[in-house]
Amino acid sequence: MALNNTYDARLVQQETAVGAGVQILLLALLGSAIGMGPAGWVTGLVFAVATWAVLSRALHRSRLRSFGPANRVTLGRATLVGGVTALVADSFESAPPVTLLVGLTAVALILDGVDGKVARRTGTSTALGARFDMEVDAFLILVLSVYVSTQLGPWVLLIGAMRYVFVAAARVAPWLNAPLPPSMARKTVAALQGICLLVAGADLLPHAGNLAVALLALGSLLWSFGRDVLWLYRTSRPRAQRPVEQRVLELA
Repeated sequence: MALNNTYDARLVQQETAVGAGVQILLLALLGSAIGMGPAGWVTGLVFAVATWAVLSRALHRSRLRSFGPANRVTLGRATLVGGVTALVADSFESAPPVTLLVGLTAVALILDGVDGKVARRTGTSTALGARFDMEVDAFLILVLSVYVSTQLGPWVLLIGAMRYVFVAAARVAPWLNAPLPPSMARKTVAALQGICLLVAGADLLPHAGNLAVALLALGSLLWSFGRDVLWLYRTSRPRAQRPVEQRVLELA
């Protein structure tokens, strides 16, 4: 039994290594197609190594016996996000084709709705898979906000940074870590971010149109985060006050 567990663990780890290899292959294809500069290469390679290291560690700690089909889809999306990241970094040195960046981003966004369905249909939903999916989504939004900010201004970075600010705030205020109830509005707003940033980044609209689309993304995100933070705050207060009330009753 122990030998089988070791074998399964190695097999799972091999899949992350294959993912890193595919990421490097994609970078090579992009490099040969557009002549990607050092910034794009270094950023893409750092992304590939970081993804492999973080995912390998998470898999080791979760002790999953199988990587699973849904995680393979998410790993494929992560590979595309790595390509987008390299192209955005390269855009600070040169001008990579916008159509290529938009194409990779569009496929990554489309696949965002696939991994969840695969997990549910195959009965392979896991906490690690959900977290992996969320982190890939969040990083793609961050990268796209960096790209669009070069066109519309640094305020667009708020869209990509908001989730990470929330995570940092949760370290100071642990009540922010409480689970939130399912919400279709939250899912819709999250999906809207990538679409809006993709439209603005494609630069198909006049400047005023791109500005309006980015503002729509930021406004809806502020509303969604604000609503969730308010809910978490209201639900955390009774828990914090309950021990105090009990002491008052005991003294009375």
